[in-house]
Amino acid sequence: MRVLYALGYLVWIAVEVVKGSFDVARDTLTPGVGSTPAIVEYPLRCRTDLEVTVMASSITITPGTIVLGTASARDGEPPVLYVHSLYARSRADIIAGLDEMETRLLRATRGRRAGEVQAA
Repeated sequence: MRVLYALGYLVWIAVEVVKGSFDVARDTLTPGVGSTPAIVEYPLRCRTDLEVTVMASSITITPGTIVLGTASARDGEPPVLYVHSLYARSRADIIAGLDEMETRLLRATRGRRAGEVQAA
């Protein structure tokens, strides 16, 4: 069952890369300032090194976003990613997009119910 979720994740991330590419290209070719950059701190539900690495890589390969840094899990706190977004309508929108990405990733690595688990 996870194989289907993993394939679904790969297709979804490919679509996000294409959409992000069009956004960046449009902004580059259009006069004026179209970007509204922001940096957010994003606590992860990912727990394994593989999950954290795939999440950070997925963010970074999506045009318009990049992981600036990480903080390891400590004293019961989850690992954290610091993410720069070039097109931030609001911080809540950035977090919602990252939540969707992480939920899809967790389904691919842990199964259907894993994506529904909330941060501890």
